[in-house]
Amino acid sequence: MSHTDDLRALRRDLHRHPEPAWREFYTTARIVDELETRPLDALYVGPEVIGEERNAVPDDEELASWMDRAREAGARGDVLDRLAGGYTGALAVLERGEGPTVGLRVDIDALPILESEGDDHLPAQEGFRSENEGFMHACGHDAHATIGIGVIDSILASDFQGTLKVVFQPAEEVIGGGEPVVAGGHLDDVDYLLAVHVGLDHPTGEVVAGIDGFLAVNHLSVSFTGESSHAGARPEQGRNANLALATAVQNLHAIPRHADGATRVNAGVIEGGTASNIIAEESSMEVEVRGETTELMEYMVEHAERIVRAAGEMHACDVATDTVARAPSATSDPDLANVVGAVAASVPGVESVLPSDALGGSEDATYLMQHVQAQGGKAAYVGIGTDHPTGHHTPRFDVDEESIRIGIETLAGAIERLAAERP
Repeated sequence: MSHTDDLRALRRDLHRHPEPAWREFYTTARIVDELETRPLDALYVGPEVIGEERNAVPDDEELASWMDRAREAGARGDVLDRLAGGYTGALAVLERGEGPTVGLRVDIDALPILESEGDDHLPAQEGFRSENEGFMHACGHDAHATIGIGVIDSILASDFQGTLKVVFQPAEEVIGGGEPVVAGGHLDDVDYLLAVHVGLDHPTGEVVAGIDGFLAVNHLSVSFTGESSHAGARPEQGRNANLALATAVQNLHAIPRHADGATRVNAGVIEGGTASNIIAEESSMEVEVRGETTELMEYMVEHAERIVRAAGEMHACDVATDTVARAPSATSDPDLANVVGAVAASVPGVESVLPSDALGGSEDATYLMQHVQAQGGKAAYVGIGTDHPTGHHTPRFDVDEESIRIGIETLAGAIERLAAERP
C-alpha cells in the first residue's frame, strides 16, 4: 500500500468512527497509533495537551459510554486510560535544530448528525459510513486529522530546520477546545501558527491563503423555573416556564442589528414541559450569539441576557443563564498568508489561490491565533478547497480525498519555506 493509500485508509477509518466533543477517544487513540510509528521528539496525549478548565464537557455516564464504544471498536486500552475524564487530543513535536517554532492546528471532533445511507453518498457506497449512528464527520475533521499526519511525514522527509508542533485539537464544534489548548502552554513559544479547514464553499484546486471574517461567538445555556399546576382546573396558579421560554425566543430574534458590522442570534435547542395538561414548571434553551468583532458579540450577549431576564420576570419565572463556550474573532497575518499563497500556487492540482476570504462563521482556532499573535508571532487560517456534494453539517457531506494531498503539500511546503526564509 502506498503512502497515499495509507492516508486514505486513515481518513476513512476516522470517518467510520466519528466522536463528538470531549469524547474523541477512538479518534485520539488512532492518531496516537499513527504518531508512535514516527520518529517524534515528543508526543503529548490528553491532559498533557490541554489545561484543566474546559467547557461543554459531558457528564461521567456519557463519557463512560463513549469510552466503552471506543474500546469495543479496537482502541488501545493504555491510550484510553490516559484520556480518562474526556481529556482528549494529542500534540506531536519534531525538533530539527536551530530555526523557528511552527505550529499546525487540526481539529478532530464530529457532529451529532445521522449520516446518509443513500446510494449517492460515497462513504455508504464504499463501506466507510459512520458506525456511530447519529454522529458523523460532516465538517471534514477526519480529513484535517489526516492532513496533520501527512504534514508530519512530509516534514520528516524534508530539510526543515526548526521545531514543528502539530496540535490534534478536540471539541472545536462546541467552541470548547481552543482555549484549553492555549492554557496547556505548548504554544507559548510558537513563532508561526497555521490552522486549516477543508471546503468552506471552495472547490478542489482552490486554496485560500489567509481566511478572515471570523464571527466571535458565545454559547448560552438558559433555564426557566416556574410552578406547575393543572392547565384546565387551576391555570392561574401556575407560573408557566414555557411562556417565558417562548417570549425569550421571539425577542432574542428581535435584537437590533448593529451599524458596526454583522451580528447573529439563534435559539438552536428549546425544551420544556411534561404534558399538554400541565403548566410547565421548567424549560430550557441553548442559544448562540455571534458578532463580526468580539465587541459586537459582547453587544449581542448583553442584549440576550437582558431579554431572558425580562422574559422570566414577565411570567414570574426564575432564570439561570450560563456561558457554555465562547471564542473571539481573529485576523490572519498577511505576511504569513503570502507565504502560504506562494507555495500553494506551485502545488500540482491547485488552479486558483485567493489571498483572503471571509469565513462567515466561527472557529475556536481564533484563541490559538490570538495567543500566538499576542506573543509576537504570526498566524494564518488556511482554506483548502474540496468538492463536496452538499454543505457542511449536512447528512451527505463528504470531502474529495484529492484535497487531502493538496492540503498536505501546501502546508508542509509553507512550513519548510518559513524555516528556510526566516531572518
